[in-house]
Amino acid sequence: MNRNSTLKDIAKLLGTTPATVSRALNDRSDISDKMKKIVAATARELGYNKNKVASSLRLGRTGTIGVIIPSAEQSFFGSVIHGIVNVAETLGYDVLIHQSNESYTLEEKGVHSLLAARVDGILASIARDTLDFSHFMMVKKKKLPLVFFDRVNASLGVTSVSVDDYSGAYKATEHLIKQGYRRVAHISGPDHIQIFRERMRGYIDALQANKKKYDASLIFPGNISIESGKAGMDYFLKLKDPPDAVFAVEDFTALGVIKELKDRNIKIPESFGVMGFCNALFGQHITPTLSTIDQQTILMGEEAFKLIYEMIVKGKNNKTQRIKNVILEAIPIIRQSSVKKK
Repeated sequence: MNRNSTLKDIAKLLGTTPATVSRALNDRSDISDKMKKIVAATARELGYNKNKVASSLRLGRTGTIGVIIPSAEQSFFGSVIHGIVNVAETLGYDVLIHQSNESYTLEEKGVHSLLAARVDGILASIARDTLDFSHFMMVKKKKLPLVFFDRVNASLGVTSVSVDDYSGAYKATEHLIKQGYRRVAHISGPDHIQIFRERMRGYIDALQANKKKYDASLIFPGNISIESGKAGMDYFLKLKDPPDAVFAVEDFTALGVIKELKDRNIKIPESFGVMGFCNALFGQHITPTLSTIDQQTILMGEEAFKLIYEMIVKGKNNKTQRIKNVILEAIPIIRQSSVKKK
């Protein structure tokens, strides 16, 4: 197999022109599907590798999308990336992934690295420590397609896709109340991140709608971690009138809640109910299994890529392009941790 095969080699073997081969490989509409398949098969047989550098110079695109995620350890982001890659591959795009590790500094570095790689656009979920968004505004100023997913910031005027965090939190809190739990507490996330503010709002509104008095002592400020779930429970159980249920801002926090309750021999769900948010993979494999809110992560990734692809196709000079905000339904997943045995 000749790794240095060229368009001319393919054309010669097929008895056609290099121009026709090029159009077929680039999925041009003036080439029949039958011819495209023949050319693709011959290219594979000869070991032809498309010269992306030459193509990018000619088309003004690299066929590569950059993705910035806060953490590769969380199955949530892995699932979103799975959705992104699903669509990217069908459209002939490569995906470069950068992990910010919840750090503003690493997130900013990631943006610059992806710009240096000349990606056609950036998909990003904002890091926990990010308070300054100038690096994203720089991307926007350069008119490079930018789409936020999951952790978004509406004030920046950036196209986004997220789940209905308010509705999901409302449903989670109301479910615990309907199960007969008397005092439902909330372990929150950093309040400078929009999705966590929305989950707090949903929690409070669900209490009020179900005639439960809002009590500020039943909110513990967490930092989306197992440790904050454990710390939150330690705080709650020291209260004069402690809660008998917790809606945790996300599943790792909920896992911390369950660990602390087990360490104290408090029975779940008989004596204490727990509800998370995310539908992380581990939730169905722990004991008790974790009730949570599904964020439709694969669909989120697919929708995010479709949004950025549309922006790329329309072109950076399209002045009529409007900001789009796709909001997915939050779906309750009810398991053992919140179903009170009456």
